[in-house]
Amino acid sequence: MATNERMSSIKQTATMKGDTHMTTTDQTTATKRVPMDSLRKTALVAGVLYLLTFVSIPTLFLYGPVKSANYILGAGPDTSAIIGGILEIIVALAGIGTAVVLFPVLKRQNEAAALGLVASRILESGTIFVGVAFLLSIVTLRQAGVGAAGLVTGHALVVLYDRIFLLGPSFMPAICDLLLGILLYQSRLVPRGLSLIGIVGAPILLAGYFAVMFGLIGTSQASITAIPVALFEFSLGVWLIAKGFNPSAIASLYAKTETNELVSAE
Repeated sequence: MATNERMSSIKQTATMKGDTHMTTTDQTTATKRVPMDSLRKTALVAGVLYLLTFVSIPTLFLYGPVKSANYILGAGPDTSAIIGGILEIIVALAGIGTAVVLFPVLKRQNEAAALGLVASRILESGTIFVGVAFLLSIVTLRQAGVGAAGLVTGHALVVLYDRIFLLGPSFMPAICDLLLGILLYQSRLVPRGLSLIGIVGAPILLAGYFAVMFGLIGTSQASITAIPVALFEFSLGVWLIAKGFNPSAIASLYAKTETNELVSAE
């Protein structure tokens, strides 16, 4: 009887106030059940991982020699290409890490969308790994001393790298940040203004991607369309490290999950 009364009360509260609105008493009660220390660590780790996704910026210069026309014929160390590959691998792993670390929190808002974010990050990171393999294959051909016979293959590998970069790191971040921006906006885990940068930036990046695909602009011009998304991810990383999640939003998410579980169990 007590259980029925409790569930009836919960339903009544959800009906009158909705899942996202709670009284001060409800929030206080929910907050007591929330592992805030653990969630602060989650936010910190996610923030660090987001900042790690920017360590590949030097590859814009490090990959210059390996992408040159006669790299295979040249002499000298391959250090810059190898370091660039390592940096991109770090970015790929950090990218997956951001989605995986945030999943337990974001799934309380929308599990399907949170799972979609994880899947999108894995796909994006997979293309990064393949791209690294293409460029490091050029290094292998050079070290093997294939000479002029490997020029055509080397040029093809550079083209493949550029193409998969367009499909992966240029396209997938728009999908990832659109999903993440919407989840953060709905849950209010971070300021809504910050979430809106991701929501607005994603279509801008997509527009740049399709413009390149149809030959309307070059990749250097399209890089400008990536600025809002980059700003969103960098700002989010800094915010999560400095501030963490909004405590009242966390309490609302936990209360919402608990309510749904009790209603489902009826």
